[in-house]
Amino acid sequence: MTELNPFVLFTASIFTSNMILANFLGMCSFIAVSKDIKTSLGLGQAVTFVLTFTTVINYFLYKYVLIPMNLEYLRYIVFIISIAAFVQLVEMIVERHLPVLHHALGIFLPLITVNCAILGVSLFMVIRRYSFIQSLAFGFGSGVGWTMAIVALAGLKKRLNESRVPKGLRGGGITLIITGLMALGFMGFSGMVQIS
Repeated sequence: MTELNPFVLFTASIFTSNMILANFLGMCSFIAVSKDIKTSLGLGQAVTFVLTFTTVINYFLYKYVLIPMNLEYLRYIVFIISIAAFVQLVEMIVERHLPVLHHALGIFLPLITVNCAILGVSLFMVIRRYSFIQSLAFGFGSGVGWTMAIVALAGLKKRLNESRVPKGLRGGGITLIITGLMALGFMGFSGMVQIS
C-alpha cells in the first residue's frame, strides 16, 4: 500500500494524472459527447458517479472475494461485470427521473460500461495497492478530472463554432489538436504531485 495522503491523491487524479489528458483513457465518449456544455456536464456527472461507486464496489470485491479465494486473475472479468451492472442501474434511474438528460446522452450513457477510464481506475487501484480511502479519493478525483476535461473541451468547441477553422481541420482534427494542447497545459501541474 502506498503512503499517499488521500487529498493529495484526489488532487493528483484531477490535474497531474488526469484519466483523459495524462492516461488517454475514455477518449471515445470524451470526443463524441463534447459538443454541448450541458450534455458534457451531465455525462461527466454520470461518469463521476459511476467511477466513484464502481471503484468502491470493485475494491470490496477484490479485497474480500477475489483475494481470499485466490482468484485475483479474474479481476478483469469481475470488474467489467460489476461496472456493467452498475451502469445499467444508473441508466434506469436517469431514464426515469431525468428523461431530458437521458435523451441528450443517447447511446453514450450505456456506453459508460465500455469507458476504459472506469476500468482503468479500478485496475490502477489494484496495481498501486491503494487503501479503501485512497481508492475512494482516486475514483472520485478521476471522475472530477474527467468531467472538468470534457466540459472544458465542450466550451472550446463552442467557441470554435464562431471561429474560422480551416476546412481540413474541422471536426475530429481540431478536436485532437485541442485535446493535445489541453494535455500540454495540464502538464504544467506536474510539479505539484505525481502518482505512478
